[in-house]
Amino acid sequence: MQKTVFVLNGPNLNLLGTREPAIYGADTLADVQALCEAACARHGLALRFHQSNHEGQLIDWIHEAGRLHAQGLLAGLVFNAGAFTHTSVALMDAVKGTGVALLELHITNVFAREAFRHHSYLSPVARAVVCGLGVQGYALAIDAVAQWSAAG
Repeated sequence: MQKTVFVLNGPNLNLLGTREPAIYGADTLADVQALCEAACARHGLALRFHQSNHEGQLIDWIHEAGRLHAQGLLAGLVFNAGAFTHTSVALMDAVKGTGVALLELHITNVFAREAFRHHSYLSPVARAVVCGLGVQGYALAIDAVAQWSAAG
């Protein structure tokens, strides 16, 4: 069966294209989804793409990804948790509890920004981190997840 890549986006990412374009660029979340669809298609993977401003909804989707993982049907989880990256033990615990292969993603280089953005609760449970490559980082993240999945 075809494996699935979950791409989750946290708070305020629905504002891509209009929120601080000098920092985040002009691409919209719909543009990011199209980029992810093309990357998944190149690798023969299905895509589940979601955005929420609500931590609990993101946790529910991580649990759903975990169920696919348990069935051997998850390639991996690409997660741009936005500001929740720096605040949410609950998201970290959800990733830990499900055992999903996580790639933490940030559009900007969080280490070149405010000091509070330098800490991530997700990094300790992530297999890899992509930051500072703009929205193209999503395609590269999916390429990496595809390699993990192919390697078993």
